[in-house]
Amino acid sequence: MSTDSDRAQRGIQSIEVGGQLLRALVHHGRPMALKDLAREAEMSPAKAHPYMVSFGRLGLIEQDRTSGHYLLGPLALQLGLISLQQANPVHVATPLIAELAQQIGQTVAIAVWGDRGATIVRIAESPAPLHVNMRHGTVFSLTNTASGRLFGAYLDASVVRQLLEEERQREQKGAAALAPQRGMPPVQPLPSWKDFEAQLHEVRSHGLSRSEGEILPGVSAMSAPAFDHTGAIVLAITAIGPAAIFDTQWDGEIARALKACAGQVSGRLGAGPSRP
Repeated sequence: MSTDSDRAQRGIQSIEVGGQLLRALVHHGRPMALKDLAREAEMSPAKAHPYMVSFGRLGLIEQDRTSGHYLLGPLALQLGLISLQQANPVHVATPLIAELAQQIGQTVAIAVWGDRGATIVRIAESPAPLHVNMRHGTVFSLTNTASGRLFGAYLDASVVRQLLEEERQREQKGAAALAPQRGMPPVQPLPSWKDFEAQLHEVRSHGLSRSEGEILPGVSAMSAPAFDHTGAIVLAITAIGPAAIFDTQWDGEIARALKACAGQVSGRLGAGPSRP
């Protein structure tokens, strides 16, 4: 006997079957012949054709009159645009970082670009007894943090260059007032634009940014970018933890997990193929 829960979860099988044809069309991203679509959906062309006729009447697909190939129709395009408008990057990423923190055993945060720089807006604490705490609202330095350099690598170069000069001015004003603190790493002078460009090039070449003991001794971090449908960076997913148990290799476990998580966010925001 079916329960209320079973009835609530029951779908319409024919819609799900036909949906495989739409999935194939989206996956390939180009007009396709009926036989190729049918093969991808694991059905015969004769079975696929009625679905395509109905989808065409709804505007989900249309058929090129010259080649006979099928492509997404105006309703599909409208649905996609509305979905992109409704997608909130932080809302999309928040449940994913909780899973990521459990997977890698490190604290994970979402940072967005704000008026003062890369700013933490969400945190998923590490499940490990030994971990590094972060606070909401913390603003990362542009030049000596993984998150800061990540945004610097993907924002417009003219904007980043101006931000570097502003950070240099703030450092010069504050240098006289701040005495060095015992146990903290010595304050490093800000890089020249040429040297900073080289650092940003390294970030882009790996698709990741990393920091090792720059802010606190014995603390490491890595950060991966998420992009929207225009290719613009919208947030950074940053892992931070004790250097003794934090793998900062470019192709290490944490790096791969960060890239995979950021890639999921980018995909849900309509971004194109993953960057390096």
